[in-house]
Amino acid sequence: MREYTYTGLKSNDHVRILCTARSAVQADLKPAHELLESWGLRVSYGKTIGSINHQFGGTTSLRITDFQDALNDEDIDAIWIARGGYGTVQIIDDVDFSAFAKANFKKLIIGYSDVTILHSHLQKMDLTSLHSFMPLELKDKSQSCIDSFKKALTGHSQSISIANDNNIEPQELKARVVGGNLSILYSLLGSKSFTNTDGCFLFIEDIDEYVYHIERMMYGLKRAGHLDKLKGLIVGGMTDMRDHKIPFGKNAVEIIKDITASYHYPVIFNFPAGHIKDNCSLKLGTDMHVSIKKNHITFTY
Repeated sequence: MREYTYTGLKSNDHVRILCTARSAVQADLKPAHELLESWGLRVSYGKTIGSINHQFGGTTSLRITDFQDALNDEDIDAIWIARGGYGTVQIIDDVDFSAFAKANFKKLIIGYSDVTILHSHLQKMDLTSLHSFMPLELKDKSQSCIDSFKKALTGHSQSISIANDNNIEPQELKARVVGGNLSILYSLLGSKSFTNTDGCFLFIEDIDEYVYHIERMMYGLKRAGHLDKLKGLIVGGMTDMRDHKIPFGKNAVEIIKDITASYHYPVIFNFPAGHIKDNCSLKLGTDMHVSIKKNHITFTY
């Protein structure tokens, strides 16, 4: 596994905004553009911005080319994916990450949700990326969310504390953090893009899923062996979960607790990341220190 120190973006560095999945137009990206410029960064748009092919930000071919150009361009220091939805899986097998791998000590790919395909693929290559909100979401995000994003983008460490509500035994842990959106991870099972989880903290989050499907996906990860050798499981937002008229009988938290009950590592809920207003930015593919005390848990990364 590669070891290096991420230096972060500095004044006049260049952020490219583009689409790998659903479409976005430049006018809707103005607030994000202005935010980055207020931090002294240069901003440009890919050819996929404003290009619409059904629900996608251009044809599959255009999205591949646009993303590849940004990966290869030595003047671009970060790639911020405009929005999620669906579509990144259509391009992943035609992208060459070799130039990005050489520049990964400073170049970031940023996003979450459908961008988990990129996160997981990069984690499999021992590369890093930033799990953070999308440019189109800026108006709906809290100041603490924006502050967390700026820290992550500029290479500053973060420390987040939550209550130890489940009486997890006090302990000190350090490991690489991997993962992302649960539905996307489940869709990658058996593919060359599924992340390595052994010895890692696995982070998961999801939105708008039926609770029975949460159980299906967790069983999928378990039966494939991806929950067996974790350092810990970190669960973010399980947002807007759905159920049928005849209730499933468990909520998402209860499902995850039941499926992981036989493991001896800590299972931590309520980490502030995912499809939530206060979505803290999380650097994936790097080490996180988790300090579990009697009354609180602190994450430093």
